Amino acid sequence: MRVATVARMSGPVGVLIADDDPRSRAGLRTALSAAVDLRVVGEAGEGDQVVPLVERHDPDVVLMDIRMPAWDGLAATRTLRARPDPPEVIVLTGRDTGDTGDTDADVLGALRAGAAGFLRKDAPPEELVTAVRRVARGQPVLSAAVTRRLVARVSAADRDRRRAVARARLASLNAREHAVAVAVGQGRTDREIAALLYLSGPAVQAHLSGILARLGLNNRVQIALLAHDAGLLED
Repeated sequence: MRVATVARMSGPVGVLIADDDPRSRAGLRTALSAAVDLRVVGEAGEGDQVVPLVERHDPDVVLMDIRMPAWDGLAATRTLRARPDPPEVIVLTGRDTGDTGDTDADVLGALRAGAAGFLRKDAPPEELVTAVRRVARGQPVLSAAVTRRLVARVSAADRDRRRAVARARLASLNAREHAVAVAVGQGRTDREIAALLYLSGPAVQAHLSGILARLGLNNRVQIALLAHDAGLLED
């Protein structure tokens, strides 16, 4: 498992837009086209078009509408992130998380499936461009505070079940890896983790690689969610 994903194309970062609303796709395309280092390589209007278009265009990043006909964004995200050398995924939502339990559950499900974060469709263009650049470098676009809020909305029964499973999985880590996982859950950068744990940058990267491989995860958002599920970040 790779800790960080860099753009696999020699030129601009390739972006695939997956959204069933033509006006939304047009707005996203316009925002991305203003950045010389980004390039829209394809557009999907339905969920079942996403995988074939990814196979054809090999994008670095997919902007994925959480709700699409034929196949929803959650299923498409799960399928893409299970592929070898998958593109990064940013989930797009039309509403603030927290408005409905369904939206929270959908976004959290996409993050657990390997999405690097989420954005509202009406996010400012500069926020969208920055997010695409970040995930192309293997950096999440999800704050620790938002992660905490999403996980807190999980039902009590599901929370207890997930806590037991998460703690059992984290028990396979050594003490240093466990500390790194907690720091990731706190939203710390590699540099901050290195300073906190008196490690070198390469050592942090090595520990992250070990965590991802041992736990079968594919990005640091999933590490953060596991730390939250285990109750390691509660005050």
